[in-house]
Amino acid sequence: MLLIKRITMKRRRIVVAAGFCLAFFLGTLMNLLYIPGFEHHHYHEKQQQVTGDSQLQVGESVTEAVAESNSKPAVGSRHHQDLLLQIRERFDEVVRYRQRQAHGSGTGDPVRPLERRRLMDSEPGDNWDPIKVIERTDNRQTHFQNRLSPSIYMHTASRKDFTMNLSSINRTPMLGCSSIDNVTNVQYLGSGYTKAVYKASLNNSLSVALKSVDFGGHDMENCVKKYGSPGDCYRLASFKIVKEMTLMERLQHPNILKLYGYCYQDSNDIQDTVTAITELGSPLEMIQLLQTSWEERFRICLSLVRLLHYLAHSPLGSVTLLDFRPRQFVLVAGELKVTDLDDASTEEAPCSPSDCVMEFPARNFTLPCSRGRCVGINEKRNLYNAYRFFFTYLLPHSAPPTLRPLLDKIVNSTGELIWGIDETLLQLEKVLHLYRNGFYLQNSTQTHITDYKHVVDASIPEENYRCWPSYQHDGCLLSVFSITEAIGVCESHAQCQAFVLTNQTTWTGHQLVFFKTGTASLSSAKGRVTYVRVGS
Repeated sequence: MLLIKRITMKRRRIVVAAGFCLAFFLGTLMNLLYIPGFEHHHYHEKQQQVTGDSQLQVGESVTEAVAESNSKPAVGSRHHQDLLLQIRERFDEVVRYRQRQAHGSGTGDPVRPLERRRLMDSEPGDNWDPIKVIERTDNRQTHFQNRLSPSIYMHTASRKDFTMNLSSINRTPMLGCSSIDNVTNVQYLGSGYTKAVYKASLNNSLSVALKSVDFGGHDMENCVKKYGSPGDCYRLASFKIVKEMTLMERLQHPNILKLYGYCYQDSNDIQDTVTAITELGSPLEMIQLLQTSWEERFRICLSLVRLLHYLAHSPLGSVTLLDFRPRQFVLVAGELKVTDLDDASTEEAPCSPSDCVMEFPARNFTLPCSRGRCVGINEKRNLYNAYRFFFTYLLPHSAPPTLRPLLDKIVNSTGELIWGIDETLLQLEKVLHLYRNGFYLQNSTQTHITDYKHVVDASIPEENYRCWPSYQHDGCLLSVFSITEAIGVCESHAQCQAFVLTNQTTWTGHQLVFFKTGTASLSSAKGRVTYVRVGS
């Protein structure tokens, strides 16, 4: 009897072992038969292919995702479906931006429709449809899908990833992984909820910003804590960077940060982590801006309105910046540029005839509702945010007296949303015209009470004093339209006894002038001209 039991147990072990072997064999056979051709886009192993036109790629094969899913512990169906739904929604949002054609009202140059292809079957085509692509892949593997649970299949269908394989933007070659392999002077600049930003030097010459998902950031930490899936949480976060790169490529404007390129590579045990390579700017510090000259502050407001005008009439339709704060902008050579586009949207809020309300901390606005949408809400939201974050602080203060009535009207009209973006831009361009051409001085009837001696090829290195607002902290360096205006400034400063014309001009063409307390250090300086007070 004991012998029979031992033989029975031995047979069971043999059957179990044979079952494992058969399962392994069938699994291997299934992989060989049903995995579609897939070429990994790791840029350290393969250079980016240049096709002469921009391309959009959808990455990671379905079966690779299935294998990854099978290697993980089972996830709660309803809980995990929520995460997959979020990934799919962001996926679809990027697809919409890339497929949307230019509107006739767009003020910028239309961007050519992009060629698109899938990595998994390498089919180029102008009419690429990601939904049909997924369906074609699904049809090829129908009987394989039937073996999977619905949650795993949704997981594989939703883990499609985008790669923008852009050969160039405006005929400028794009940078890739090889460009950032040997970066130097890497410096952490900061991070938000999703992204971390670094400054780096390429070839010790070009300084760029590198944007990537912050693995220790708010979005990743909260997602992993809630769903327990670092890979899927990374994909959810990375779509914000992909969306931002897509918008930088579609929306070409001087006041939108330039996209230089991108890189996909493996990191932190996650495949194909994305890094965006962009133009580098200086953070916008409002306290410092309040101490700068009115001319520079006006430039920032004008840059902002030009940007908002473009966004209101962009090739994608009216674009609103949902996360509109000064920290979302940078300065590049004095020009304001928006750097954060992952929260931009072209969707206008739905409404019924009685509930189209735009709410802000200080006040609310009621807008007309047409065909279930709030009319003009994107444009008006941008404009009011520009008023409350920029215009009220930067426009009127220390402006030329003759321009203040017009500037006050601009501030009040935008604060009440009496004007739209078109009229606001028209009025600010009018201010620029008056200032650039010196027309703001025409109403001045001031007569000069002193004479000035004109000294050519001479300068005054010392005898500095401080004034506000000055282009130089340890001296009084101001911009003027003419010698007449410079004399008027000197006479308005009790300590001014001379001024020196530099060969530098501002963005409006005004000349920079040093104002001095005396002439004790007057010395020869080729090309400089000094004016010295000779009377009182």
